[in-house]
Amino acid sequence: MLSTESAATVRATIPAVAGALDAITARFYLTMLGERPELLDGMFNRGNQASGEQRRALAGSIAAFATLLVDHPDERPDAMLARIAHKHVSLGVTEDQYVIVHKYLFDAIAHTLGEAATPDVVAAWDEVYWLMAGALIALEARLYAESGITGGDVWRPWRVVERDEQTPDTASFTLEPADGGPAPAFLPGQYVSVRVRLADGVRQSRQYSLIGAADDRRRITVKRLRADAAPAGEVSTHLHERTRPGDVLMVSAPAGDVALSEGEHPVVLASAGIGCTPMMGMLQHLADQGSTRPVLALHADRAAQDHAHREEAAALVERLPRGHRHTWYESGAGGRTGRMDLAGLDIPENAEAYLCGPLPFMREVRAQLIGAGVPPRRVHYEVFGPDLWLAAD
Repeated sequence: MLSTESAATVRATIPAVAGALDAITARFYLTMLGERPELLDGMFNRGNQASGEQRRALAGSIAAFATLLVDHPDERPDAMLARIAHKHVSLGVTEDQYVIVHKYLFDAIAHTLGEAATPDVVAAWDEVYWLMAGALIALEARLYAESGITGGDVWRPWRVVERDEQTPDTASFTLEPADGGPAPAFLPGQYVSVRVRLADGVRQSRQYSLIGAADDRRRITVKRLRADAAPAGEVSTHLHERTRPGDVLMVSAPAGDVALSEGEHPVVLASAGIGCTPMMGMLQHLADQGSTRPVLALHADRAAQDHAHREEAAALVERLPRGHRHTWYESGAGGRTGRMDLAGLDIPENAEAYLCGPLPFMREVRAQLIGAGVPPRRVHYEVFGPDLWLAAD
């Protein structure tokens, strides 16, 4: 909870600071990564840096957290903090790195706001930062402890034992621990980070859903991002062009706050494109458990030939006594035509819904689910990369 003095200052300065956050975060990343380039080696995604998505997501999270502190002082935005904490854990973020971020962030605030950055204003926003950082540090410490690891120990070598081409642009990789140790447990819907060393020697990490497990083997699916210029798509391209059975990848411990909840209530799984991957993990779990829960699996894609895991998903739904599946394709046969439209579908009001796909898709489907009577608190979404849903709100 903010002190009374800081709360008044933050409330008064939120419009000015929020309006300058894009400039603040742009300078923050420019100076920090300019002076500490080692942070790009395995920690920060340089594709998101180049596109500006990372700074927009950071600005959105800071603004949202500050607003909640002053508007709802007795509450903590656990959902937002959990999402950030899980992503940090998948990358091995450590407590000391919050001190580095603080230094460069507040240098950027002082530079951008100029004379408006009075001692009182800086002190109030410093309190906001450390409340947010402290909550994240505590959450991350708990997640590390639950996994039996520390922030500097999230990475293990995993050997590729199988590669399966799903579509022209997606491939699945089956992995097993290369160090002889057991594979860690994970919750259906969670992901791992995969870190590779690129041609220029820099290591980069990306997150991929765990879509299946058999003994100590785990499976991920990677969609190749075809971009006009690097660094966009550099990791997926590397994996597609260079990774074959026998190769070793560095893989993090499982993480992710969007996981299938237990119980007997109905489940709605709605995805688009490569957003099908966390849903595959959930479907696999439900099928393996012999679940009798009502399950509605919905997927939208460009065409049937672009739909990764299409036949596998159909087979999993067939194993569910109360499972139903619907697909939508923009072109071609094999499903309904056009965008996902829930009109005419029986959406149980007590369902728990999980979404993954492009942001406009998730916004539209979430609105349809809420319109069908599903409470907003029961609609969960997964996004890989910076959470621009929060930044846009």
